[in-house]
Amino acid sequence: MDDTSHLPGFAPDMRFGKIHDLPARAAAASVAARKFLLSKQHEDGYWCGELEADSTLESDYVLLHTLLGTVDQERFEKCANYILRHQQEDGGWSIYAQGPSNISASVKAYFALKLAGYKADHPALVRARTKILELGGATEVNTFTKIYLCFLGQYDYDAVPAIPPEIVLFPKWFWFNLYEISSWSRAILVPLSICYAKKPFKKIPEEMGIEELFLGGRHKSRMRLHWSQKLISWRNFFLLIDRLTHWFEAVHIRPLRSIALNQAERWMLERFEMSDGLGAIYPGVLNSIIALRCLGYSLDDPQVIRALDEFEKLGIEEGDTFRMQPTKSPVWDTAYAMFALGESGLGANDPRMIRCADWILQKQVRSIGDWKVKNKKGQPGGWYFEFNNEFYPDVDDSAMVCLGLIQVEHPNGRYQRESVQRAIDWILSMQSRNGGWASFDKNNDKMVFQHIPFADHNAMLDPPTVDITGRILEMLAAYGYDRSHSAVKKAMRFIRQQQEADGSWFGRWGVNYIYGTMLVLRGLEAMGVDLHEPYIQQAAEWLRMIQNADGGWGENCGSYDDPTLKGVGPSTPSQTAWAIMGLLAASDTRSDSVARGIAYLLRTQNQDGSWDEPYYSGTGFPRVFYLRYHMYRQYFPLIALTSYQKAVNGNGAAANRRA
Repeated sequence: MDDTSHLPGFAPDMRFGKIHDLPARAAAASVAARKFLLSKQHEDGYWCGELEADSTLESDYVLLHTLLGTVDQERFEKCANYILRHQQEDGGWSIYAQGPSNISASVKAYFALKLAGYKADHPALVRARTKILELGGATEVNTFTKIYLCFLGQYDYDAVPAIPPEIVLFPKWFWFNLYEISSWSRAILVPLSICYAKKPFKKIPEEMGIEELFLGGRHKSRMRLHWSQKLISWRNFFLLIDRLTHWFEAVHIRPLRSIALNQAERWMLERFEMSDGLGAIYPGVLNSIIALRCLGYSLDDPQVIRALDEFEKLGIEEGDTFRMQPTKSPVWDTAYAMFALGESGLGANDPRMIRCADWILQKQVRSIGDWKVKNKKGQPGGWYFEFNNEFYPDVDDSAMVCLGLIQVEHPNGRYQRESVQRAIDWILSMQSRNGGWASFDKNNDKMVFQHIPFADHNAMLDPPTVDITGRILEMLAAYGYDRSHSAVKKAMRFIRQQQEADGSWFGRWGVNYIYGTMLVLRGLEAMGVDLHEPYIQQAAEWLRMIQNADGGWGENCGSYDDPTLKGVGPSTPSQTAWAIMGLLAASDTRSDSVARGIAYLLRTQNQDGSWDEPYYSGTGFPRVFYLRYHMYRQYFPLIALTSYQKAVNGNGAAANRRA
């Protein structure tokens, strides 16, 4: 019996017919998906889907303009509408769809609503206040939130972890210096250190304050971070340094302060160039605006105007709401769209592919950035994530662009080949000592720095990860590199060492183990590893075991907090596509699991060839900040459907690899 209705998760829906019809139906779905994806291409050749995050961005928007005195009440009301639409039934706000209420997000939302004019007795605020106090009150928020509260007099500077600007003076050879922390942390912390030194303060009406969110009132003894019960610990070591720093601040022993502020200012201004704001990320841009004002720049100074313009470009006004994006993802979306379209059969010399390649080739980095500090031999050649971010190309984007470009035959073939080779050379030079690749830096892995008091954004470091490493293996194989290459050998050892006991791999940049496992399996398959190896089949079996009853796959962001939630969550098109891609890479081409997954994608596809996906499947900072890439639900299912067709027709990725 081959009717799909007997399989778990298969509705007796005649749209799917019989199992042997799936390849043909997948082909038709691929055509529709490709047509939809092409309809979203910008006339300049690129793709850029919305990048959605949690309500903290809208809350910070309200806070920033309140601090600057640039209040737009209509815009504030629209922010408030958006914030209120994301309030949960328990009164709080989460940092991802269907997640638990988060104390920092909830306190920020509550404060933003009060700044927008809502009174404490408003039903939404009453519910929010109850939940916030249940979660421990305002003292439980993270460091960045505490500092933002200080700006408007709602927290004490003496009670927040110190971020002294003197850190920019530490030499590069010193055990701790700016370049021992992640690139995004540098973009966030350098301007924030200026703010900490200058301690900006704007008085607001008492009724707009959040005194009611503190359990027992605002007492410093309760507002400071608590010591670890383990006397000898890294936490207590760094807290001791923090207390000493605060003491020096109090007695004004700061002999290098003016030098440090000048250096921090220069560092920041240098990185404004060739960039969509500092680091081209929301918190970096926001903090830099406040830092500039702290340094005496007026609102009509060109640097402030430019930074504010980049900040406002992240906004989306729609009806009675206003929301902010954390950044924009044109290079990432374009690289994946190019790859998906090429895999689906769009001609390598199709004008739309050529236009795409033209646009992305112009974005290649030719300047030296922060990565050079730890990679003295490497030469520029990578790509960044955003429209402009010359100082911060990243390895993951660079590898994906190379994979996308292999699908294109540019009229200027030499230009394309030279650009790709520059990128590959740069990527190889970025390999860390343990064999893996990180995103923006190499050997950025001193895990002890995660205990620094202001490091509670859980992204202080940028260590190598298996998801990026797996993608690089796939890319290198596509360009003719094999397992005899020394970099490949080291990378494969790293991947083997990082495998979980159940066979899965952690996903740093996508939620979560489904993403990591898929990318590793694709990389290993591309490198020609024997797919019958037990560790590969164990990974495939893990994917099959976590399949949902509806035939799809899903994983909630909560798996970063609780590993027992691995692979647990409502099915989504993007994560279902990842699982299918992983299984196909492990040579599982005809199992019920793959058939049910394909049927799920067919069943959930819209008439216009697109898919809907309300959940977050992208990761900013694990446990702290998550993303919903609006394009993920479009190009990943297209890749999965295409890969399935090739696999069942005996024309798999390995056979089709082009050197």
